[in-house]
Amino acid sequence: MVFEYTNKKGTKYYLNQRGRLYFFSRKSSADSIDLPSGYQVVESESTGLPMLKKK
Repeated sequence: MVFEYTNKKGTKYYLNQRGRLYFFSRKSSADSIDLPSGYQVVESESTGLPMLKKK
């Protein structure tokens, strides 16, 4: 299952992984993954971009 996040501006982002790097993109791809356990999504106050943070 692919993790999808909608920010405060209404833009959808999909969580991806390449190796040990996690990142969000606007398009779903073959690298798209579900939210890993032990992580939560936080949103940047100024830009609205989602970021992963350890709980």
